[in-house]
Amino acid sequence: MRFKTITFKKLLLIPLLVFVNYIIFTYFTTPKPEPLPKKKNERYYQIKMCNKLKGKIEYRLPDKTRVDCLTDEYAIEVDWAKKWAEGIGQTLYYASITNKKPAVALIVAEGEERFVKRLTTVANEFDIKVIILDK
Repeated sequence: MRFKTITFKKLLLIPLLVFVNYIIFTYFTTPKPEPLPKKKNERYYQIKMCNKLKGKIEYRLPDKTRVDCLTDEYAIEVDWAKKWAEGIGQTLYYASITNKKPAVALIVAEGEERFVKRLTTVANEFDIKVIILDK
């Protein structure tokens, strides 16, 4: 039986290769924050919130629907205050498909508190997290 000897140079190369692989893997797998659009539309609030939560923006489901923001814990639907009821239906569906908890992020302007009250009434009943995004 014959053994190969490993030179000191080759021995030093192993940790270097492991370190380089780690750096490359980390760079390409770490999600980069998406830049905010200039116009404050629904997408603006979606990106701002999802970047802060380190979630996945517009996560595509097998049926081609998209979760506005998918975090480790929540499937979040972002909607304007007047669309609070649609947000409930969407987040419940997304949560059931992704096995996450449901959440609705409501974009609320001054004078739209009635929509928040309606949402929280239903959210308390069905254990939906409510996130308020000030317009």
